[in-house]
Amino acid sequence: MQRTIFNTPIVTPILRLVARVLLKLHGWRVKADEQSLKLKQYVLIGAPHTTNWDGYYFILAALKLKMTPQWMGKDKLFTFPLGGPMRWFGGIAVDRSKANNLVDATARQFKLRKELVIAIPPEGTRGLAERWKTGFYHIARNARVPVVLGYISFPKKEVGIGPIAQFSENLEAELLKLKEYYADKIGKFPELYTPPCQS
Repeated sequence: MQRTIFNTPIVTPILRLVARVLLKLHGWRVKADEQSLKLKQYVLIGAPHTTNWDGYYFILAALKLKMTPQWMGKDKLFTFPLGGPMRWFGGIAVDRSKANNLVDATARQFKLRKELVIAIPPEGTRGLAERWKTGFYHIARNARVPVVLGYISFPKKEVGIGPIAQFSENLEAELLKLKEYYADKIGKFPELYTPPCQS
């Protein structure tokens, strides 16, 4: 098992206490769908993503909830000296030369592990884009795992995990549902938010 900030003996229990204290000091709360937390494998959407602070609050929430999320990245990101820290923060290196693309490589990881949560910010950037990248959808479909809708709301000072979404084959219809769900989830810089779709 890969040791990360979320499952390192001795260190992680201390960090969980620190996370609870920091969340309380910041005045933030964490909401979680109990059914989502029981899942062993799923893709976790993280949206809206308009600032690096999103990751900070997400890590605090994951520590509080005893989650072990990970993320996929090109193997070039994991070279010395950043390789160790990247892996400890949940990164999984993917050799793109041995896979057709990141979607296939990520879906393959679900087949290799009985427990895996992959966190994906579908906007793909902290700035404006035309629409969400749909890798999360294709990964979930290929791996036959559910998608959990994670969110952050700065006005409410709230990080949420859940509910569970089971997607159909109609991608555009699902994106419209996601657009509606995330409509009241406001990032730190709302003007930088990219909605799931334009329609």
